[in-house]
Amino acid sequence: MNRKIAVWLLATIFLTPVFRAKAQQAKKISRIGYLTVRAGPSDREEAFQQGLRELGYVEGQNIIIEYRFANGTDRLPEMAAELVHRKLDIFVAEATPAVQAAKNATRTIPIVMAAAADPVGSGLVASLARPGGNITGLSLILPELAGKRLELLREVLPRVARVAFLAHGGSTAHRLFVKEAQDAAERFGMQIQPLVIGGPEEFEGAFSAMIR
Repeated sequence: MNRKIAVWLLATIFLTPVFRAKAQQAKKISRIGYLTVRAGPSDREEAFQQGLRELGYVEGQNIIIEYRFANGTDRLPEMAAELVHRKLDIFVAEATPAVQAAKNATRTIPIVMAAAADPVGSGLVASLARPGGNITGLSLILPELAGKRLELLREVLPRVARVAFLAHGGSTAHRLFVKEAQDAAERFGMQIQPLVIGGPEEFEGAFSAMIR
């Protein structure tokens, strides 16, 4: 009997840490990084969390979400690197510049792109069918709509001949937008004047150039 008690005590002493470790693994809280070019929270974050809750992921219970609002593109590389150091399980990036920053920051953490303009044309993925690498997600195929917008503009203003095209240089996709617009303008007999800006402080100069 004493031998049985001794064995039971030894098993308890040595196996308790193992059981405790397994319990901790079972309750592991996954860490999600969320990077966006926006200046602050909006209803998108609530929609994101609602979608996660419907899949059984509740913030504070089995996931932690680390939000970073870059308010433009200048701080994206810094914030992406900071999130990678937080040992994320998954990286969510909203808009093409944020996805590019995430891609530059990590080749191993899975990246989910939200609302990327043209991931293939921007060089983020190899193809939509087989993205490859560590990136997947949603594409809005926005550059292809640039030509459609000019077509609609011509229907509203049949005599329009000269159009300014305002683009944000902080996004690698802006070249795709401008090219699509220029190709469409050529078909419609319009002249396109691209104006590429780096930030809000350049709006005034851009609109002055349009008026001139």
